Amino acid sequence: MKQEKHSSKLDPNSNRYALEDLNTAVQVMQQGGIILYPTDTVWGIGCDATNEQAVRKIFALKQRADSKSMLCLLDGAGKLQAYVDVPSAAQQLLEVTEGCSPMTIIYPNARNVAESLIAEDGSLGIRITEERFSHDLCQKLRHPVVSTSANISGQPAAKTYGDVSEEIRRGVDYICRYRREDCKPHQPSGIIKIGPNNEVTIIR
Repeated sequence: MKQEKHSSKLDPNSNRYALEDLNTAVQVMQQGGIILYPTDTVWGIGCDATNEQAVRKIFALKQRADSKSMLCLLDGAGKLQAYVDVPSAAQQLLEVTEGCSPMTIIYPNARNVAESLIAEDGSLGIRITEERFSHDLCQKLRHPVVSTSANISGQPAAKTYGDVSEEIRRGVDYICRYRREDCKPHQPSGIIKIGPNNEVTIIR
């Protein structure tokens, strides 16, 4: 399952990426593998969110209890209804935060994803990514992509590629090349939970 961890060179334009890098990452996820990739926030570990076995690989790598659910990325708000209920408060929040800092929303009544991603109360955290690479990963995979910080559970999140530990790098099936040289530290997203009756809870 292990794929070569050296892909083609990045496009000289730092705002673009090598298509081969994207295609390889998607292929690895389609085959049930896990990837290390840059998101719209910090570096993350990802996989096909509908593949239970792949999700469990991530839990094992992070040494994280299954009771601690992980969030997913999607490439468009129009796809949310396939995986969660979207209360009116969540819809309003999506509209006012579009184009702003990344925001993860925890929605009620999750479905059509790996069972271990769904919290005990049936909820699931999803972020609509507007960052080009992670957006295109979701779009090409045609499924949500798991996004959890690239660190062992309890350790600091990897704000740049250089922050990612060797243990995490060795444990994934493919490391994306895009943004490896980016030294600008990125921060985790805000998190807001919306209940089925529009109850709003600010998590972070």
